[in-house]
Amino acid sequence: MDMTTAGDAGLLESLQHEVALFARRAEQTRLGGVGQVRNSMDRAAYLLLHRLDREGPMGVKALAASMGIDSSTVTRQVAPLVDTGLVKRTSHPEDGRAVVLQLSPRGLARLEEVRSSRRQLMAELTEDWAPQEREAFCSLLTRFNHALSARQASGGAPAAETGDAASDSSDLSGS
Repeated sequence: MDMTTAGDAGLLESLQHEVALFARRAEQTRLGGVGQVRNSMDRAAYLLLHRLDREGPMGVKALAASMGIDSSTVTRQVAPLVDTGLVKRTSHPEDGRAVVLQLSPRGLARLEEVRSSRRQLMAELTEDWAPQEREAFCSLLTRFNHALSARQASGGAPAAETGDAASDSSDLSGS
């Protein structure tokens, strides 16, 4: 069903084109930041580490549910993070048989390096913006990501296999 009117069809065409350009450019740069840390952490790793930092230790199923992806995807994506010491597997405090994933001190330090680099990139890209423009852009991008996430959750789109930014809108804001 076409929900556009003749008046906003052109605007929506421009919007979809700009979103497509943004997605391509974001992937090309991985919004990687500046300096030595640039492009040194892929999106899936960043989002997993970010989530563990924000929400604390949790099991694979809880992590997958919080990110809007399936458990097998989380298992596959977290394996190299465990191998490199950024995430550690520990026993659940209440059920010793269950395993929880936890951000290691090394993982937290690495995440902070990447966040700092990405904040610097956001500062450079928006250096000539007024503070109100930055706030408006962040607010609208957050709203857009929430709408994408809600659409995905309601079955309007297939589940993301890569843990994209729509599953956590704060990730694009440079946090």
